[in-house]
Amino acid sequence: MNNPANQVQLIDRVSSAVQHMELPSGDVIANFRIVVPRVATSRSTRKSKQKVDVFDCTAWSAKAKKAATRLSVDDTVRVEGQLRRSFKRSAGPPMSFVSVDVSTCSRVPALSSSHDTRSEDAG
Repeated sequence: MNNPANQVQLIDRVSSAVQHMELPSGDVIANFRIVVPRVATSRSTRKSKQKVDVFDCTAWSAKAKKAATRLSVDDTVRVEGQLRRSFKRSAGPPMSFVSVDVSTCSRVPALSSSHDTRSEDAG
């Protein structure tokens, strides 16, 4: 791989209100979720009952936080950024999760209703 890249673009519906959180470092981040339909491209995904994927998105930069703050639940949005894998410790074994580190996000015209994801939110 000559030019490795960790760049993602997701386009669909905001499924949770934007929440601001202050970290122990004093940094403030903006978190929200986006839900996108799962495309049946392989035999295993065609057999899956899961019809959508839900991605946690985190905006760190001032520009991305400002854009995220303007979003509302059910807005159609384009999110661009990088995937991040994080670990969370609890009483049990460490758990890992993947989120999108948002570089840009903006509202876009609503997509066709042929893939309405509102009744299929997971998370």
